[in-house]
Amino acid sequence: MTDTEFMDRAEAVLRAIEASCDRINETSDVDIDNQRVGGMVTLVFRDRSQIVVNLQKPLHEIWLAARSGGYHYKFDGRQWQDTKGQGEFFASLSRDASAQAGTALRFAA
Repeated sequence: MTDTEFMDRAEAVLRAIEASCDRINETSDVDIDNQRVGGMVTLVFRDRSQIVVNLQKPLHEIWLAARSGGYHYKFDGRQWQDTKGQGEFFASLSRDASAQAGTALRFAA
């Protein structure tokens, strides 16, 4: 994958995270503050816990940091998969955000 292809795919992930936060905030009483600075999105929950998603352009990876730990994702040609076999990015983000919000949340591409 070229740097340009990585950035196109990775930017789409960040936009999808922001759109999912907007949908969640509009359709539920969950309040997720999402802040984007360059290639990083920070989600802040009511209890002030955070999830940080940032792009690692030199490695062509997306990193996710949550209470449960830190994870690295690479694009496998179809979706972003954890480099240690822990699953798909949006499934992991949904799981961690749900745990931190205290209610079931769904993030999607």
